[in-house]
Amino acid sequence: MAMAGVGIGSTSMTSLPEEEITLTVKWSGKEYTVRVCGDDTVGELKRRICQATEVLPKRQKLLYPKTLPSKLADDAVLLSSLPFKSSLKMTMIGTTEDDIIVDQVESPDIVDDFELPQDEAVEIKDKHGNKQKLRRRISQYKIELRNPCREGKKLLVLDIDYTLFDHRSPAENPLQLMRPFLHEFLAAAYAEYDIMIWSATSMKWVELKMAELGVLSNPNYKITALLDHLAMITVQSDSRGIFDCKPLGLIWAQFPEFYSSKNTIMFDDLRRNFVMNPQNGLTIKPFKRAHSSRDSDQELMKLTTYLLAIAELDDLSTLDHNNWQSFSEDNVKRRRHQ
Repeated sequence: MAMAGVGIGSTSMTSLPEEEITLTVKWSGKEYTVRVCGDDTVGELKRRICQATEVLPKRQKLLYPKTLPSKLADDAVLLSSLPFKSSLKMTMIGTTEDDIIVDQVESPDIVDDFELPQDEAVEIKDKHGNKQKLRRRISQYKIELRNPCREGKKLLVLDIDYTLFDHRSPAENPLQLMRPFLHEFLAAAYAEYDIMIWSATSMKWVELKMAELGVLSNPNYKITALLDHLAMITVQSDSRGIFDCKPLGLIWAQFPEFYSSKNTIMFDDLRRNFVMNPQNGLTIKPFKRAHSSRDSDQELMKLTTYLLAIAELDDLSTLDHNNWQSFSEDNVKRRRHQ
């Protein structure tokens, strides 16, 4: 287990909400610069340290003199509320993933989903502070393309856990936990959509699972990009507190000539992940208990029909994706002539 010393680069704290805080992180004999803001949370600080050191947030323990350790253990605490002092150092204790074999039990716990009231969901999406966080994430996170974006194609963004894969059931082979018709679904969607995979886990886990399932090497489709937990942002809800979400604006900002709210749809079993772009999210039925549900699960086959039906529409954001099961080709024809 290794330790990293973190120097506070700002002259004083408590910080103003949008004041940038520069941290110097010492890890394995090297120094890294980590930048966060006062309106970021401890969880976001851990995410930034992870980006620099490759120690996952769940493996980090942050230590600081006097009364702070208990607050640093709470990922929801705002950094602006912590009385950091200049010249003192924080210590991070943790282990990198390089020598750890990652399997389904290593992926983060997924808590129960919740649905925000409509007015609160709109407020979160439009809140200035959340837009600021998105802008910072756009500047910090670089999406690496595995295959080129294709002109004229729409974009399908897919979650992994409980969407494509049952990550909790035991199995000797990961293929036993793969959602039925996954490859057929991806091959059919690829005709009209570029495909990105976005998981709330580490990039190592994303690459490992997608490789084990044969998604990265299938000759019938190509994956445009993989995104991990570092691409997410933290937002706050009056009724549900602080939680992470997946802002599609990150993708749109980096590839504006290809993708926008009009041609993007995202599948996730957690609807809160859509909170920054609710008009583009489709809540998929979770795929759990793979061994007993494998023979009856038809979700991806049904969604293939929906994806291909709406592919010819100019603006996907006008659809209510959560009523996709009642959608028909007649709906497409009516919308085409509007």
